[in-house]
Amino acid sequence: MTHLPSDRLAGLLEHFSVSARTFQAGALCGINTIDAHEPFGQLHLIQRGAVEVHHGTAKPLRIDEPSLLLYPRPLPHRFVTDREHGADFVCAHVQFEGGAANPIAAALPAVVHLPLHQLVSCQPLLQSLFDEAAASHCGRQAMLDRLFEAVLIHILRELMVQGRVQAGMLAGMAHERLRKALVAMHNMPQREWTLEDLADQAGMSRTVFASAFRDTLGCTPGAYLQRWRIGLAQKRLRQGQTLKLIATEVGYGSEAALSRAFSAQTGLSPREWRKSQTPSSSGQVNDAPATLHGQGPATR
Repeated sequence: MTHLPSDRLAGLLEHFSVSARTFQAGALCGINTIDAHEPFGQLHLIQRGAVEVHHGTAKPLRIDEPSLLLYPRPLPHRFVTDREHGADFVCAHVQFEGGAANPIAAALPAVVHLPLHQLVSCQPLLQSLFDEAAASHCGRQAMLDRLFEAVLIHILRELMVQGRVQAGMLAGMAHERLRKALVAMHNMPQREWTLEDLADQAGMSRTVFASAFRDTLGCTPGAYLQRWRIGLAQKRLRQGQTLKLIATEVGYGSEAALSRAFSAQTGLSPREWRKSQTPSSSGQVNDAPATLHGQGPATR
């Protein structure tokens, strides 16, 4: 059997893109709050200063070195910094295409905290981002947005390398063998994959593969493949494609077969689901408003 290329992120990002919109570059002083009314998360880069981060009733997170905070999904949070000197932030709204159905966003924890020194390969990129944020060149907004999107990819790489996600899709993508089967499913969802085929991609016996997959991802290979296919179908429905074409592209032999799998996965028929969607449920971060609400003496 032919083994497919094993770039862990290529297929994911090809089908489900990420986008960023920078909204803060400079010092935050005192208390500043992020609401969660908009359908996106945030990526905060803390370049200098001590910060307390509050998430409701949980014990605050204390940060005293250059760090990043990634919120892949909407979550209210509050920063408390020195009222006079503050801390230097560069922040962007981030959105994973497909919202909650995006497999990358769904696989990430509610908050990712990483000291910047752990992103060794990302240091030149981070420095470019900080330099751009401090300057006033033409095209600054577009440049910062693209740099933030590149940083997001570095974060995903680092989480897999460090094994920071212990279960779910990203844990499977970090597994030396299981990731080969996952990449195969991501790259060729239309193929009639059998358990034997996927085990062969992973270089494992059928029994060992099935057990390792279930223990690591929390579901069977068949259930994962169906979820991936239905996620792709949802994306194509938003794009206005016909059910007949979608069924062929995502590996179902007919519209009826796709509708049955779709209803089993989502509780709605494809047509009902499409009608339930709002324009903001799929989009990119185009004109995201700044949502930092300052309560200190200065937010500059």
